[in-house]
Amino acid sequence: MVIRSVGVCVKPNQPHLAGIVRQLQAWLVERGIEVLLGAQAATAIGSPPTVRSEVAEKVDLMIVLGGDGTLLAVARAIGSRPVPILGVNLGTLGFLAETSSDELFEALEEVLAGHYLVELRMRLEVEVVRNGECVDRFLALNDAVLARTALSRMVDLDVRADGAAVATYHADGLIVSTPTGSSAYSLSAGGPLMLPGVEAVVITPICPHTLAQRPLVLPQSCKIEVEHHDSRDGEVQLTVDGQVGSELAAGDLVGIRRSDHPTRLLVPPGRSRFDVMRAKLRWGER
Repeated sequence: MVIRSVGVCVKPNQPHLAGIVRQLQAWLVERGIEVLLGAQAATAIGSPPTVRSEVAEKVDLMIVLGGDGTLLAVARAIGSRPVPILGVNLGTLGFLAETSSDELFEALEEVLAGHYLVELRMRLEVEVVRNGECVDRFLALNDAVLARTALSRMVDLDVRADGAAVATYHADGLIVSTPTGSSAYSLSAGGPLMLPGVEAVVITPICPHTLAQRPLVLPQSCKIEVEHHDSRDGEVQLTVDGQVGSELAAGDLVGIRRSDHPTRLLVPPGRSRFDVMRAKLRWGER
């Protein structure tokens, strides 16, 4: 992987990151690498801002200074381009942004030397179909969630997989998650942990009305369709990766399938997923 240009994106509203942005910019320029700063990074050091999506169109590598939420937003801005992401964790958990700020420059040396691994993370293509036409489309690295906006209301969601009826879920909502997202909202709702390389998606009901409806793991090749029939428009919301989404109308069909454009994360060699789980979740501790 030849890196001639690098984009730098930071967590919003973090002016204290100005020092590390300047240091990072100088370090890269010294090595003959062009640096493009996203809007938040540029604002932090008083430079002209560039829209994140424009940065993603021009660089060979994206460096994200922030937490998992910032990395999710950057992955969405990259879209279908095969641009790898180095996540530097400045948040609280950091499942996706694994590199600490103390490791940043050592990690970059390894990246430039070609020693870091590019790990492909499956994404979901999520479409909202209304009256036979696609009215919204999203890429999800973590999950797609359908839930009511009204308090204390449940929702009935009909689910099909490859055209076959799965169930009608009567619950607070439904999560369709990638293996990457299995450690996020789905886990909190009782879903299973999956290693990133597992070729599967998981459907996790949120507080289902019946104990018979448990999380369901399906092959990644499945096309999942979710439909709700409530006549009160605006009371069911589709949320993708906890950041973007769409209000659903009665009869809308949400189609979910594996995207042909995975996210590429740079990870250090020799660090297993179980190391991360033990560090982040206290996995296996008594």
